Amino acid sequence: MSVYTRVEREQLEAFLTNYDLGELLEQQGISDGIENTNYFVTTTKGRYVLTLFESLSAEELPFFLDLMAFLADHNVPSASPLADGEGSYLRTLNSRPAALVERLSGAWVATPSAAQCAALGTVLGRLNREGQAFKGERPNTRGPHWWRVTSERVMGRLSEADARMLQDELAYQSSHRLDELPRGVIHADLFRDNALFQGDELTGVIDFYYACTDVLLYDLAVTVNDWCSNNDGSLDEARTAAMLQAYSAERPLTDQERKSWPVMLRAGALRFWLSRLQDKLFPRPGEMTHIKDPDEYARVLRDRIVCGKKNSLPWV
Repeated sequence: MSVYTRVEREQLEAFLTNYDLGELLEQQGISDGIENTNYFVTTTKGRYVLTLFESLSAEELPFFLDLMAFLADHNVPSASPLADGEGSYLRTLNSRPAALVERLSGAWVATPSAAQCAALGTVLGRLNREGQAFKGERPNTRGPHWWRVTSERVMGRLSEADARMLQDELAYQSSHRLDELPRGVIHADLFRDNALFQGDELTGVIDFYYACTDVLLYDLAVTVNDWCSNNDGSLDEARTAAMLQAYSAERPLTDQERKSWPVMLRAGALRFWLSRLQDKLFPRPGEMTHIKDPDEYARVLRDRIVCGKKNSLPWV
């Protein structure tokens, strides 16, 4: 979440006349996140999040908004989009597709506990299981093709060691495609700042705008890499065990998924190292923006390469 497109108060007041939400009390730009413009919006009837989509088109957005509504109806705590007076989740504001969603209570946690990792594992397992009934489909736009294109873009600006690691990992992933694993809807970006807690209670999952149809195990790997890594990139055993056990209680893993786990951890680390490199080396202009450190995911990827089978699944 960031602010790339400024919304003036009078513009927002006019936008809100399409909803039965009362009068506007306050708006506040949100700097966390990367892709879209986001504001907290408070009215006399409640608290909401306004998103202006900077990259996704109006034709692409029904997949995400329908998915959010579907999951909220299927016992997955998540922010549900609000329909306007015509029953549509999507409108236009400042020449951008725009949507309002519920603002959930709670806050994201910078240093999650094992109990919080378990709570998230339960919800992610349920999301991946229930999401198999969702009718919409969307390819992963940050998959292997994007890895190759983005690698070509950033390669010339990397150190010799990092460039070599990137080339080697692309070759490794190309020779270890795992498309035969169980597939379905995945969040694909379930980082710590995309889940809200009150104490150890998970109040909701947010920011579904990278959601897609892909390998379910990849979703788990992306989440474990963020929630369970130490500062040096290594996996914390207690947090990892808690998340994996809770997840597999909701969606048991197959034997092939267990064997593929080290490969998928590396795939998740590669994807986010590349996206952070791109954001740092080729920043987009914005009023309030937040760029995450790519070195964090270089450390994660190095650990997953070095540890290999040591990062297997002894807990589930």
